[in-house]
Amino acid sequence: MCCSVGFARSLGLALLPLALCCILANLLLLFPMGEITYMQQDRLASYIWYFGGLGGGGLMMLIPAVVFITLGKCSCCWNDSLMMCGSVLAAVVGLVGSGYCFVVSGFALVQGPQCFTSFGWSHPFADHGGRYLLQPESWSQCLQPVHIVEWNVTLLCVLLGLAVLEFIICLLQLGNGLVNAVCRPCCYKQEYSLNA
Repeated sequence: MCCSVGFARSLGLALLPLALCCILANLLLLFPMGEITYMQQDRLASYIWYFGGLGGGGLMMLIPAVVFITLGKCSCCWNDSLMMCGSVLAAVVGLVGSGYCFVVSGFALVQGPQCFTSFGWSHPFADHGGRYLLQPESWSQCLQPVHIVEWNVTLLCVLLGLAVLEFIICLLQLGNGLVNAVCRPCCYKQEYSLNA
C-alpha cells in the first residue's frame, strides 16, 4: 500500500505544475500580446471564452492533485480501500477536466483566431478546417493583433500537450487506485486465512 500511496502522491505533485501552466496559458490567450483592449472589445476567438485551460486543465485538475497528494494521511486500516476509491473518483474528475481542455483547445486551434483583416474583424481561418496551420504564409492575413496566429497556435498547442500529460497521469492513478481498491481487501483475506 505504501508504494501505491507514494506513487499517487508523486502523480499529484506532477499534476500541480501542469495545472498551473494550463491556467497561465489560458490567461495569456485572453490578453493577446499582453494587451487588454482585445478582450474588452470582444475580439477573441469564441472558444477562448470556454476556458478549457483555466477550468478544465487548471482548476478541475487541482482536485485530483490535492487528493493524490493527501492520500494516506489517515492510518486507519478500514480507510485504505475507501481512500483508493476516493482517488479513483478524483482521477475520473481529472480525466474529464483534461479531456475538456483538450477538446476546447482543439476546436479553438481549428477555428483560428479572430483578427482584423483587410475585410474587417473576422475569423479568416474558420472555414479552412485547420488547414491554415500547414500554410504559415496565409497567417499574414491577420493585421491586428500583430502575430496573433502565432500567439494562439503556440498557446493552444501548449494546452493540448498539457492536457495529454494530465490525462495520462490521471489514467495511471485510475489504474493504480482500481487495482489497490479491488486487490487490497482480497490480499488481506488471504493473509488472515493463512495465519488462522
